[in-house]
Amino acid sequence: MSQGESALDLAARRLESAIHVLEQRLGQKLREAGAGGLFEQDRSDLAAQLDQAKARERELEEAGAEASEALGRAIQEIRAALAGQEA
Repeated sequence: MSQGESALDLAARRLESAIHVLEQRLGQKLREAGAGGLFEQDRSDLAAQLDQAKARERELEEAGAEASEALGRAIQEIRAALAGQEA
């Protein structure tokens, strides 16, 4: 500490230096997580997975409807065959 510098001045300079270091580190973290960063990538991945799940759901619903129709036709054929045997 120089003769013209008080303890308060020294503390203020040290605080300014600490704030500067903090701002640099915060800036670095924001650049790492910024546009196209980790958060955006996670959101993009989740959106893609959701789209895939919805597409798979539609495929399964269609397959279920087709299976239901086929089962209904098979039941009708069995009933017709049984009715033919009774006659």
